[in-house]
Amino acid sequence: MSILLLSLASVGAQDGNPFRVEIDLQQQTAFLIRGRGLVLESPISSGRYGHLTQTGSFKVLEKEMNHYSSIYGKIVDANGNTIVADADVDMKVPRGGKFIPAPMRYFIRFHEADGMHAGYLPGYPASHGCVRMPEQLAIAFFRSVDVGTPVAVFGRTPRTMGSYPYGRQSPRGMPPWFGRPVDPRFQPQYDPRYLDPWWR
Repeated sequence: MSILLLSLASVGAQDGNPFRVEIDLQQQTAFLIRGRGLVLESPISSGRYGHLTQTGSFKVLEKEMNHYSSIYGKIVDANGNTIVADADVDMKVPRGGKFIPAPMRYFIRFHEADGMHAGYLPGYPASHGCVRMPEQLAIAFFRSVDVGTPVAVFGRTPRTMGSYPYGRQSPRGMPPWFGRPVDPRFQPQYDPRYLDPWWR
């Protein structure tokens, strides 16, 4: 896996980064494309209604491996117990408690505050506007793109949970693949930090 990811990065460097990203909101899938060839596809969870992911043609604006949200996270009490799982920085924090920003590892910003990053996938659009991906696939996208890489976001965000190609992330952390990985070496295991989410 790591050899393939490194080779993707080196190919991009040799060719002036020939990659582009396409995000299909209707199918809840992101694609890494090189020229006319599909390199990799990933299940996603995009912005839910009220926080829809913006459609359009963009470019990667920045990359940050250990990014944290400046707006969303959770509020915990003095003992570290979660009081509010879906909190934002404007919420009142009780005495002794604190606001903990949500981790957004392998963050690839492409429009205002929206970006792709590793996160929990419940099987439907659930984010505040970002595009969540399984961590191993987020790493592959992160290593393949550069600042300036084109990102196209299209499609209509579904209003219902519906039936998506990848479905819900399984409790044991293995993706419910159905035989569509472009390359079997990309078949990921989900990072255990996201199996029991504390924010949505």
